[in-house]
Amino acid sequence: MSDFTHLDAAGHARMVDVTLKQPTVRSATATGRVLCGPDVVAALRSGDVPKGDVLAVARIAGIAAAKRTAELLPLAHVIGVHGAVVDLDVRDDGVHVSATVRTADRTGVEMEALTAVSVAALAVVDMVKGLDKSVQISDVRLEAKTGGKSGDWHRA
Repeated sequence: MSDFTHLDAAGHARMVDVTLKQPTVRSATATGRVLCGPDVVAALRSGDVPKGDVLAVARIAGIAAAKRTAELLPLAHVIGVHGAVVDLDVRDDGVHVSATVRTADRTGVEMEALTAVSVAALAVVDMVKGLDKSVQISDVRLEAKTGGKSGDWHRA
């Protein structure tokens, strides 16, 4: 069991101790989509969604979520989120969501970027569900990470 970093010798879940690690600059980018029908896309483009500015609400929700990731994921470390950018782009099939999170800390921000995308997507769903209950979140994934002991990684 010792090959698994989040399990102790007895096989119990544990938080990895990063106390002795030196802070380094790290970043992570994640993406996802909210698939919407043409009527919702038209309402998003025209600004006619009854609940208001969907993209602004989702952007703020994503940034707030990145900063609270450790409250949601029990083994995630509390780290300083020093930068978070959440972008939303209305496309013909729905909304594309992208988040890049940066830190200078002891552990990476991959989970923060994924959480930002997920919560931003949930905010879009919440804002448009009155127009179409069939909207769905799709393809949430890590695209890239930089820094740390394992180095840089980019999705092929």
